[in-house]
Amino acid sequence: MNASPPFLRAENLACRRGDRLLFARLSLSVDAGEALHLSGANGIGKSSLIRILAGLLRPFEGSVHKAGAMALLDERPALDTHLPLGRALAFWGRVDGIAPARLDEVAQSVGLGDLLDVPVRFLSTGQRKRAALARAIAQDAPVWLLDEPLNGLDTASVATVEALVADHCAGGGLCLLASHQPVAVPNLARLELSDFAA
Repeated sequence: MNASPPFLRAENLACRRGDRLLFARLSLSVDAGEALHLSGANGIGKSSLIRILAGLLRPFEGSVHKAGAMALLDERPALDTHLPLGRALAFWGRVDGIAPARLDEVAQSVGLGDLLDVPVRFLSTGQRKRAALARAIAQDAPVWLLDEPLNGLDTASVATVEALVADHCAGGGLCLLASHQPVAVPNLARLELSDFAA
């Protein structure tokens, strides 16, 4: 039996951090094959919304409904900086049950195939971001939550990430991507978080 198509829904969400209400009355819907660009200035609540959707932060109000395994990329790449990149990814491969050949394939797809012997601490910001993306991709989760995946990337790497998102959605996955930068993905919907500022 085939798994049901992935989806992500949020209804009437509000997020409070300390005494400050970041946003309220926010609803969204993303289905299989779709991508949503969550935009807005730094500090407006994009990361908080991603964490709510991932189930890592409770909303102040509202509810989240979802189907399909999730892969999260946020500002913490969670890679051991003392290990060579290949071994750092292999650790998560064992945790996530990913075959080493799949990890190598994904590392190549994000342009890191030649850096697997380099300690993570020597990688640039953009290379670390792509390494974290490789781990997320390798999980083969249908739902991608990507928090600022383009930060620190050069033009070619941005194009690579955009192509990976497009391919993921074309294959029946879905992606919610938070970024204050422009994103070029076919049929990309956009949600401006400032429209829901409290």
